[in-house]
Amino acid sequence: MSPELIAKARAFREANSRGQLLLPNAWDAVSARIFEDAGFPSMGTTSAGIAFTRGVRDGQRVTRETMMHEVHTIASAVRVPVTADIESGYGSEPEAVSSTVRAALQAGAVGINLEDNTHTSGGAPLFELRPQSDRIRAARREADAHGVPLTINARTDTFLMQVGSNDAERMRMSVERGLAYLSAGADLVFVPGLLDLAALRTLSAAFEGRISVMAGPGAPNASELFEAGVRRVSVGPAAMLATLGCLRALAQDMRSNGGWSKIEASFLGFSAVQALFRA
Repeated sequence: MSPELIAKARAFREANSRGQLLLPNAWDAVSARIFEDAGFPSMGTTSAGIAFTRGVRDGQRVTRETMMHEVHTIASAVRVPVTADIESGYGSEPEAVSSTVRAALQAGAVGINLEDNTHTSGGAPLFELRPQSDRIRAARREADAHGVPLTINARTDTFLMQVGSNDAERMRMSVERGLAYLSAGADLVFVPGLLDLAALRTLSAAFEGRISVMAGPGAPNASELFEAGVRRVSVGPAAMLATLGCLRALAQDMRSNGGWSKIEASFLGFSAVQALFRA
């Protein structure tokens, strides 16, 4: 891998280690450039956002090749480090995760989100603890083999999928899984679906601060999440969904009134967008 990629990976891993990292999530080149132009020093991709642009639902319905093509497009559009949402690794076996990590590195990513969500209908919602730990070890080995200090954000969907009978059980499962994932080589434990500040303090203490969350409408402010011990806050598909909300409003305005007020309210000039790109 190139010295530039390794330098970006090192810088991104250090930023995750320092904490108080607010990470936007891009779904295409222009959204990535807008985030970079706003001053964000790094960003992630959103698998849901990319899936929607490809005309399919979220949940690992996009192929590895298609997803890595989009990751490459985003990473090539910006100078800042980009971490890739690789969903569940596009295969259940460690070898599949290794192949996906290799493809992500080749696409220009310096970090990954790796889920324990199986994305299978009718089966167990989450990978068993040992197989998932083996998958994380495979991701770390692959990155190390290329000399890249990859940031692994190991996601557990205990709360997002509402696994278990109650929140107390989900907390116990999250601690068990998170500690195992960290031991397997993850840098952070990602717990989407949990934004209760008291619960996050508990998990932060258990993981020695190595926890990340996903914010959106109704979430505490980033500063509150950081004060609760969260090291990294991302927004997943929320920025894209807000953009789509604007688009639907202006579409309805055009259809109903034949007017342009909604377009004018959030209009970004053609020349301003042109100026975002170097070529």
